[in-house]
Amino acid sequence: MYNLVVLASRPPEWSHEQFIAWWRGEHAGVTLALPGLRRWRHMAVDRALEPRSEGWDGLSVLSFDTAEDLDLALASPEWKAAIAHVGPMRGRRIAVMGPEAELFTA
Repeated sequence: MYNLVVLASRPPEWSHEQFIAWWRGEHAGVTLALPGLRRWRHMAVDRALEPRSEGWDGLSVLSFDTAEDLDLALASPEWKAAIAHVGPMRGRRIAVMGPEAELFTA
């Protein structure tokens, strides 16, 4: 799998619960249309391990078969729609991409 990982914080005027509900609901409805999307996992952050890690609300991992499949998704009208849906939201975001390596399964 080749993943797009997004770590995000809510806009200052939104509650954590409101942001997670929007991300998993309304925004998911737009994002699920991405071509080539094979898996999407989302985690709502409910606590930080250390003070420097505080201030984030959620993490999404969008998985594709290959880097090329992700590139096609990022060039698609569906991606443009997902970005437009976020609009001028004033939260913070870190977005990174890379290949997945499973290190352990119980």
